[in-house]
Amino acid sequence: MERNQVIGLVLILLMLVGYQLLVPKPVEPEPVAQQQPTTPSATAPVAPTPQPDSNQVKAQYGEFAAAAQGEAQDVVIETNDIRVTFSSQGGVMKEVLLKKYKTYDEKPLYLISENHNNFSLQLPTQRGDIDLTNLYFTTSAANRSLAENDSAVITYRLALAGNQFVEQTYVVHGSGYVIDYGIRSNGLAVPGKTLRLGWQNEMLQLENDLTENRKAVTINYYTDELNSLSQNPDSNDEQVAEQPVQWFTLKHKYFLTGLIAGQQPFQSVSMKALVNPADSNIVKTMEVEAGIPVAALQAGARFKYFIGPNDYHLVSEVAAENFDENVYLGYAFLKPINKYFLVPLFNFLEGFFSNYGILIICLVLIVKLILTPLTYKSYVSMAKMRVLAPDLEEIRKQNPDDMAKQQQEQMKLYQQVGVSPLSGCVPVLATMPILFSLFFLFPNLIELRQESFLWANDLSTYDSFLNLPFSIPFYGSHVSLFTILMTISSIGYAYYNNQMTPAQPGPVNMKFLSYLMPVMFMFVLNSFPAGLTFYYFVSNVVTIGQQLVIRKFVNEDRIKKILDENRKKNADKPKQSKFQKYLEKSLQAAEESKKKQAEVEKRPGKKK
Repeated sequence: MERNQVIGLVLILLMLVGYQLLVPKPVEPEPVAQQQPTTPSATAPVAPTPQPDSNQVKAQYGEFAAAAQGEAQDVVIETNDIRVTFSSQGGVMKEVLLKKYKTYDEKPLYLISENHNNFSLQLPTQRGDIDLTNLYFTTSAANRSLAENDSAVITYRLALAGNQFVEQTYVVHGSGYVIDYGIRSNGLAVPGKTLRLGWQNEMLQLENDLTENRKAVTINYYTDELNSLSQNPDSNDEQVAEQPVQWFTLKHKYFLTGLIAGQQPFQSVSMKALVNPADSNIVKTMEVEAGIPVAALQAGARFKYFIGPNDYHLVSEVAAENFDENVYLGYAFLKPINKYFLVPLFNFLEGFFSNYGILIICLVLIVKLILTPLTYKSYVSMAKMRVLAPDLEEIRKQNPDDMAKQQQEQMKLYQQVGVSPLSGCVPVLATMPILFSLFFLFPNLIELRQESFLWANDLSTYDSFLNLPFSIPFYGSHVSLFTILMTISSIGYAYYNNQMTPAQPGPVNMKFLSYLMPVMFMFVLNSFPAGLTFYYFVSNVVTIGQQLVIRKFVNEDRIKKILDENRKKNADKPKQSKFQKYLEKSLQAAEESKKKQAEVEKRPGKKK
């Protein structure tokens, strides 16, 4: 045995002996009489919960006094999609859990939570308004788990003497997120008035970025068009609907809770969105109050709750006018592109790819393939400009200090060779609607939520590759790597284009602007979904590759030959387009104005 090993063993032995000698042994406690477990039967009697004085209850609720006291009992109905807990107190939904979704921190996702949701049903009676949610209803329903094609009917009834009653009925279906709701009253409500339905919901933080959450949450309501409360993350908002409301929704970024009217719309609807910037748990508190005519209650008013994901295909199947507008697909001129092209294409690809990063790459390839004719036309136009570059440079040398003269000579050259300086811009502009459509689509695609790819844990939010110990104005306190890659590829694409396109005279340095814009977008898109910035990055790379391939099929010598033939043909009578005529007149007018100004300045006595 080596010396070091012997020393080590001796030290360990000394430590064990020292521990036994120096550390005192615990003193055994003296035996005591054995105590009985602390249960109500073995301890002093617990005072019962004080009950309201019966006379006070009678004075407050009148004929409803018997229903004002009781014990709340829950009924739980569970499907593959949701778990709904009903309470006999008020006959309302107490909790709604979405079983297929989690919060950003992997906790159960409740859209209606007992401690953060409150319903009220103010029934107008001869004694005044009675809040039915303070009363106890009876039901024969029991807990159930439903099969996909099954359904459960839960009826809550509050019966009084003389066949007077209030009845609430819910129908939970075995699949989906729609819950049918009906309320009926007989002999209790004052005719001609309205029941006031109130709904207050403290919207919990379901996604990781609280600020972005506050920018997304709102109340949508539909009259003859979609209306919404302000999405300002720092201020409150309040609105009163000027017309009857067909439906309203409390909208999270990717989820909805809403109520849809049946044959008769809601009356006198008021809404509030309240925000406390200091509260890091509640995104916003939403409040809605809506009127239901008593006449509708007597016949049995019918409604539908939608409590589920704001998935375009799900909400578009809800039997309510334009309910799919809860998924924002962009401005009116962009919406058809998303609705009829990009969303169906995205869902088609979902049938083949379970990895959404690969799906986005395929989406880019398909879109780029469709736009290839426009890309080819744009490249040919740039090739024509490259062929004309020596002539354009000669014009600049001949008129170094006269910008108007340069532009006139350039227009003359374009007319002779049959080239429009805008012909390269038009194909590029034609592709812009798709890029803008994606800008609005990706932040609203719940399909990307909590889908990971490479280093991004969730493609529906930014990929935080690096967290900064400080916040940069207009940028944030994190670094999105996909946004950085998008910016680098955009600058690379701009550099490639600038090498292929001759400089154009003008007050704005277009080459510098082409480098500046990607940097500006880096600040704008740093907090946008990783799926969007990844799409733009792949799109830039594919576009560069696409142009390199097209370049092999474009013969610039042949283009030069065609332009030279056009120049000879149009040397005497160059053909002008309407735009070229307009531009030439504008340049001539500018030159005339410049000459007159110079003459005025040369007059004697003119002050400088």
